[in-house]
Amino acid sequence: MKKLRSGKDGAVLNTMPFSSYIKASWPLYIMVLPGIISFIIFSYLPMYGLVMAFQNFKPALGYFNSPWIGFRNFERILTDPLFMRAFKNTLILGLQSLLIGFPAPILLALLFNEVKHSAYKRLTQTISYMPYFISTVIVIGIIRDLLGMNDGVINNIIASFGGAKISFFAEAQWFRPLYIISGIWQGIGYSSIIYLAAISGINPELYEAAVIDGAGRIKRVAHITIPGMLPTVTILLIFAVSGIIGSDFHKILLMYSPITYSTSDVISTYVYRVGLEGANPSYASAVGLFNSVIALFILAVTNLFAKKVGETSLW
Repeated sequence: MKKLRSGKDGAVLNTMPFSSYIKASWPLYIMVLPGIISFIIFSYLPMYGLVMAFQNFKPALGYFNSPWIGFRNFERILTDPLFMRAFKNTLILGLQSLLIGFPAPILLALLFNEVKHSAYKRLTQTISYMPYFISTVIVIGIIRDLLGMNDGVINNIIASFGGAKISFFAEAQWFRPLYIISGIWQGIGYSSIIYLAAISGINPELYEAAVIDGAGRIKRVAHITIPGMLPTVTILLIFAVSGIIGSDFHKILLMYSPITYSTSDVISTYVYRVGLEGANPSYASAVGLFNSVIALFILAVTNLFAKKVGETSLW
């Protein structure tokens, strides 16, 4: 039988053993099991390779026989100007993407919520979701076709107004705008689903009471919809802030070139060049570990700040 006891606030707490939960919900645990196994295999087991960060790793010698060099790779990180450039570019790109890209799906969700015609609402939502399912390679191909120097639509429009054509992919100052705008276009619709789900969980009686009290649409959004979304926004903001130093590696790899390294070279592409092209896995592992530690620190600080300011946090 279930054992029940009262909590400090008088609420009844269920003290059913964990084994009983598994027995009662075993189909759900079986469904989750493949995901857990794949996560362990592809995310946790490879972490053993981090030992290379403290070695002068030689594939022929393996992990156990490669010479141990301690923190020498990390000392090189702090003195390497190319890494510092990549680190600066990663921070700038991450902050700009956060400031511009994070509010975009929230605004779109608020707009969708105000659309009352159900057929039109479904159509516009579907159109906004579609770019998310397009391959990154195809997205970059579309952008290159639109912005091409010779027959690109955008450059033809610029030339028709008497302007000089722009080589968007060969000028460093255009990399960040192209990266951010294309990211918003591709992900804004799909990301808005989460916020629409949060809005749908708001008690409709609150809106009815607000209408009776004479509150207009803007006031209802400001005092009911946005506060109702706030816990979801806070959690996603914590993840977004911790991802500032993470970038879409595949997208950047398809967009950048040596001409634009001054703004486009980020930590992930730097690791790729050093580790694979430069055949230096030890240093690349040290850079990756350094990047992960900073991301974890930012996540912890952001979560602590959210916990102090509001009532929502990851832990």
